[in-house]
Amino acid sequence: MPRARPEPQPPVNAPATAPAAAPAPAARRKRAARSAALPAEAQPAAEGTAEPAQASIESIARDLATAIVEKRLPPGTWLREEALGRVYSVSRTKIRAALVMLAKDRLIETIPDKGSFVSRPSVQEAREVFAVRRILESEVVRLFVARGKRADYQRLEQHIHFERATLKGSAAAGHVQEQLLGDFHVALAEIAGNQTLAQLVRDLVARCSLIAMLYHSSNDAHCASDEHADFLRICRSGDAEAAVHCMVDHLARIESSLDLDSGRADRQLDLVKALLA
Repeated sequence: MPRARPEPQPPVNAPATAPAAAPAPAARRKRAARSAALPAEAQPAAEGTAEPAQASIESIARDLATAIVEKRLPPGTWLREEALGRVYSVSRTKIRAALVMLAKDRLIETIPDKGSFVSRPSVQEAREVFAVRRILESEVVRLFVARGKRADYQRLEQHIHFERATLKGSAAAGHVQEQLLGDFHVALAEIAGNQTLAQLVRDLVARCSLIAMLYHSSNDAHCASDEHADFLRICRSGDAEAAVHCMVDHLARIESSLDLDSGRADRQLDLVKALLA
């Protein structure tokens, strides 16, 4: 019986395993077509390189939430599991788990036998969200005036400078401006020291982004940033109730900038294109 030939040893510094055989031309074309629809982080690894780690459920949920807040996914957009699975190169099971996380934050709604959609807050809900914000952020302001330190004021002042620098060029898209202005309120709530309250404010600010998108907010970003600066000056004086009054007026003005009488909806966008934008 002939002796088995010894296996050839890989050269020094070569990978321990040899790369797989090159796919047939047809297979290469199919792979290229699939890759073209994926973002850079979800692209398949090049031949002979390690496969990238799959996106986690949390990172998918976070990415979708960002796309919603940034208005790339408007209210009513159908979040098709199959399309999302292609975008993130994961199973539909992972996509479903990420959508469940978003549903808990009320950024999306799931309709039995139809699917998951970016939430479309009603006019009544829009008014309720702003009413709750006025209540919660009044308490945030009182906590901030009582506990705010020099470093806390400096943090908020830097945020206002960043707002103005971003708005000065007039090149920032509306969703960028709105998210930046909303971040001021989130930062204020975080500084106040009550983490549960801060999370509630964070969730409500995200919902207000949806509301502003659906009801065509005419909020003047420059005016809003000036109001942030005025608010901070009042806080420095130590007059908590005057600061609360300033914040309530600020939120009331933002609500009044909404077109709540028409309830016009934005047009549907292509899901994959919106996420890859």
